Amino acid sequence: MLSLFQPAIRFSISFVMSLLLTSSLLMICPQSESAAAEAGRPNILFIFTDDHASHAMSCYGSKVNETPNLDRIAHEGMRFNNCFCTNSICGPSRAVILTGKHSHLNGFKQNGNKFDGAQQTFPKILRKHGYQTAIVGKWHLTSDPTGFDYSEILIGQGPYYNPPMIKNGERVKHVGYTTDIITDLALDYLKNDRDPDKPFMLMFQHKAPHRNWQPGPKYLHMYDDVTIPEPDNLFDNYEGRGTAAHQQDMTIEKTMTPFDLKLTPPNNLTPEQLATWNTAYEPKNEAFRKANLTGKDLVRWKYQRYMKDYLRCVASVDDNVGRMLDYLESSGLAKNTVVIYSSDQGFYLGDHGWFDKRFMYEESYRMPLLARWPGVIKPGSVNNDLVSNLDFAETFLNLAQAPIPADMQGVSLVPLFKGEEVKWRESLYYHYYEFYNDRRSAHMVRRHNGVRTKRYKLIDFYNLGEWELYDLEKDPREMKNVYAEPEYAQVVKDLKAELKLLQAKYQVPDDTGSVEKDPPSLYLKPRNSGAAQKKKAAGKK
Repeated sequence: MLSLFQPAIRFSISFVMSLLLTSSLLMICPQSESAAAEAGRPNILFIFTDDHASHAMSCYGSKVNETPNLDRIAHEGMRFNNCFCTNSICGPSRAVILTGKHSHLNGFKQNGNKFDGAQQTFPKILRKHGYQTAIVGKWHLTSDPTGFDYSEILIGQGPYYNPPMIKNGERVKHVGYTTDIITDLALDYLKNDRDPDKPFMLMFQHKAPHRNWQPGPKYLHMYDDVTIPEPDNLFDNYEGRGTAAHQQDMTIEKTMTPFDLKLTPPNNLTPEQLATWNTAYEPKNEAFRKANLTGKDLVRWKYQRYMKDYLRCVASVDDNVGRMLDYLESSGLAKNTVVIYSSDQGFYLGDHGWFDKRFMYEESYRMPLLARWPGVIKPGSVNNDLVSNLDFAETFLNLAQAPIPADMQGVSLVPLFKGEEVKWRESLYYHYYEFYNDRRSAHMVRRHNGVRTKRYKLIDFYNLGEWELYDLEKDPREMKNVYAEPEYAQVVKDLKAELKLLQAKYQVPDDTGSVEKDPPSLYLKPRNSGAAQKKKAAGKK
């Protein structure tokens, strides 16, 4: 009789031993890296740069440079062709990303404001739902970071070399090139400081390629023997555009300083760094001085100097993105890490004769956005929906399976990552605020708001009483305002109605009359182009 039961007894013992072994392993490593993957809660790596225009990325068809490591993200993931910012300036864009709310609601409408760190942000929500959160690099929101387990941030804008930083509230000093240092810190966090039993959200944020575009030692000679192609509107005279385009202070011709153009070296270099810098720039500067250029020849020289330095900074970013991607692969983290690359807004690369951003015109309004999620996002996919930095917070929360607060104003991009057919928005709202009555603002761009659809863009320079309409299908370079043309009368009517609907939806206060049509600030002499003056005008000339 006993023999009839022996197989069952052997099975039971084996089953019990298996359970005991499994239980003991779970006790040793209760939340392994693979456990997070099985739970469907990926790590999130958000790579963010400052002023990186999408038309300086080869995956977006750049004619001026190549970005092989950024292209890896696009080739292995998704490229968004129509990502736009809500307010084209550094600090406000960051505040929108943290809160998922437009500038007027998060309280950070212009650089120089102080971000209210007590308000709801996506990192705080992620922490409550089991994520560890970290930020390394540029912060630029005046107040101290909140909602992060670890932070090491630049002070203000931060320099390109030898940056002092604030590490968890304490000042520290680094020596070297800032783009490399920020990457070193981010990698050190992933290798040594994070808890491997928890999923992470790391905001890996570079200063580059922000003004004044100081290249790293490795790239001081890059493009020396190359002529960068000029945009077809480098010598734009703004005919057919409104007052704002004429009043700005952001031209390559008139606004750039000797510091921008590297005719004056940085003032914070070590002796060794300065010697390397001067070896690279002094022969080129001497040739420039001897040439004694004027007129369009001088503008062309400035354009070449600006663009080469800008692209050298981008090259360092691309290299360091490659370092990060390589580590994710070698460590095995890549399989369960969503990698997202973007920049706070676009930038003018000589387009319309400009540098900087701020305007709702395409080059500065458009943001790069790449996303890689192995096993979910189809490699090499492209999305053409209208998306925005307003959507980033909601996307991060959705990825983490955390609740999205009802007062956030964006929409998660996760369904788009998955290639799902979803009803999507047909328009976007924009609002720029940094212009004053009594003092100069950086680059003197008038306040404006607007609405963009896939084909049209309507801009309201509301303190000037001027409207601009662009047919982006016929005029992608935005060279001709067609607002007053009879054939667009219905388009104007429809877009004005859409603008009002969006302002009501987003609870936008009326800012009309905030600045005079012809304010004293227009008649103040710039102390230094790009630097805001706080002096009051004594009178108009």
